[in-house]
Amino acid sequence: MIDPDFEPQMPGALTMKIAIATKDYTHVSGHAGQARHWLLYDSDAESPEPRRIELEKSKVFHHWDEVGPHPLDEVTLIVAGSAGDGFRRRMEKRGVDVLLTSEKDAERAFSAVLKGDVLPEPGFDPTLILCRLLDLFSKH
Repeated sequence: MIDPDFEPQMPGALTMKIAIATKDYTHVSGHAGQARHWLLYDSDAESPEPRRIELEKSKVFHHWDEVGPHPLDEVTLIVAGSAGDGFRRRMEKRGVDVLLTSEKDAERAFSAVLKGDVLPEPGFDPTLILCRLLDLFSKH
């Protein structure tokens, strides 16, 4: 699902930090709130290579109590295969855009975002029905 108000920044523009939820640092993860492995791209970094981040269980967004700093602070955009409504609300409060896609290759997803290309929309994800139900009873 693409946010109609999302406008990617082009290289050389203001600083942009993009976090991609991954399964294995190569493939885009299906559920952002449960993702432990992330690729962090920083437009100001000396190297174009992303930084690999493995979150402790307490820092996985589904479990994080929002107390203290988070390893993905200052991220401006999160790319993932899916995300529940609770996750999207939490990110919106933090000023983070969430871009969902069916693109499986993390590097291709990052390149498409930088170029301003449209990423393929995610297909139907039956797990989101359960996720939405759980969100009704979640503190998030």
